[in-house]
Amino acid sequence: MQPEKVRDAAFLEELAALEPDLIVVMAYGQILPKKLIRIPGVACVNLHASLLPKYRGAACIQAAIDAGDAETGITLMHVVRELDAGDVIAAMKLKIDAADTGGSLHDRLAGVAADLLKASFEDLMAGRAARVPQAGLGEASHVGKLDREDGRLDWKWTAARLSRRIRAYDPWPGTWCLDPGGEKRIKIFPAIGEGDCAGRPGELFEEGSALHVCCGGGSLILGDVQPDGGRRMAALDWWRGRKEREASCLG
Repeated sequence: MQPEKVRDAAFLEELAALEPDLIVVMAYGQILPKKLIRIPGVACVNLHASLLPKYRGAACIQAAIDAGDAETGITLMHVVRELDAGDVIAAMKLKIDAADTGGSLHDRLAGVAADLLKASFEDLMAGRAARVPQAGLGEASHVGKLDREDGRLDWKWTAARLSRRIRAYDPWPGTWCLDPGGEKRIKIFPAIGEGDCAGRPGELFEEGSALHVCCGGGSLILGDVQPDGGRRMAALDWWRGRKEREASCLG
């Protein structure tokens, strides 16, 4: 059930009529009202895509990659009115691979979530599941919703930091910069490597069979790009198709 407005009276009546023992929520994006939380006979629980209390909020998957974390996971917790603040029932960890994007990590975490719920189900229904207050687990961090404007890249960052940001925000909200003309956006897809550069941040140069962009530290070897209004293509093909390439610099 995915109501557009979770506080809708008709929906709450429909849900209550089912007399559920357990309600499970995942990636829903709305604060649940007390009336809903009190409906199930056993519990209302949430499968959250981080190891709480780290990364409460909407963009927890992107935040873990962006920060360079070695691992993340799924937390099964009780739902309370405060965002992602309920008592923890159980958690499963997952290693973040060097090539993970926001999309690939999302899909792998979905599988972990199913496993965690299955492993915890009997204890939940029997009333013997653990219930650990987050206040005893460490300091909480909050990550809000992302939009396309959050994806603008700053070439003054190091190549390593930029590479993480591009992977974290793929496919949503995506990362972008301005083309060398400074007028149109160009979408940047995950890089295929890193190199060295002594040029100014944003400067483009071809080396071997690769297109590099200079960063605040090192360079990124660009993979695919997509000019605004155009098709996705290999960065080197885009570069070689430009009339003016000397001293070109991404904005």
